[in-house]
Amino acid sequence: MAMDVVDYEIKGAEMQFVEVELDPGEAAIGEAGSMMFMDAGISMDTVFGDGSANQGGFFGKLLGAGKRLVTGESLFTTIYTNQASSKLRVAFAAPYPGKILPMELAALGGTLICQKDAFLCAARGVSLGIAFQRKLSTGFFGGEGFIMQKLEGDGLAFVHAGGTVVRRTLQPGQTLLVDTGCVVAYTPGVDFEIQYVGKIKTALFGGEGLFLAKLTGPGEVWLQSLPFSRLASRIFAAAPQNGGRREEGSVLGGFAAGGLLGGVLGGDDD
Repeated sequence: MAMDVVDYEIKGAEMQFVEVELDPGEAAIGEAGSMMFMDAGISMDTVFGDGSANQGGFFGKLLGAGKRLVTGESLFTTIYTNQASSKLRVAFAAPYPGKILPMELAALGGTLICQKDAFLCAARGVSLGIAFQRKLSTGFFGGEGFIMQKLEGDGLAFVHAGGTVVRRTLQPGQTLLVDTGCVVAYTPGVDFEIQYVGKIKTALFGGEGLFLAKLTGPGEVWLQSLPFSRLASRIFAAAPQNGGRREEGSVLGGFAAGGLLGGVLGGDDD
């Protein structure tokens, strides 16, 4: 199936969204719940699986849906098709602070491996699959990097990353050690494996976990400064655990409130 060639515009700074311009008859596929707005004249069709034409029949669609379920995504995707006679736009919003990255799959060799929650939207024709890490050690200890998404085709796809994003080009044999959650995407030529941090003291008290991702070139690598798992853990740690409200300066505020309440109940005569 030929890929639709779409124009786009990424807007915003910390919380970005991407506007995709569709010619008459063109379509885009979006992750469930990612649509922000769309022009009248664009039709929505929720499909089982990833919406690519190469699924073919019920069992093909079931397999495509199963792949998405393994990566933690919804069983369904939504296809947005321009049914009008003029250009129309549909926008997709990022789920948390970070950057939206446009990926020209044709320029990347037709395949991109990305973290399982990175996919946002794509031109119709891009196929969504899964990529299991080949090495047994990666499977046991890889954590967030074990099961990843595989985007295939020659069209345009958009992935989302948290915080600030950096792109690194690795030469043949060049190695980069990264926190497993900070790996956003890489091209298939990059070798991904898990490496022990090396020292017991560092593993227990360093705060970086027991293992690091070892990426070896050649290929392209995209890294994020704020994985969603790290953001979520910080929010959870800062939230009150007893269900009540926690105000700033709660200790001093408690003393002040206690003194005032004691004075009122004590009935000061002064």
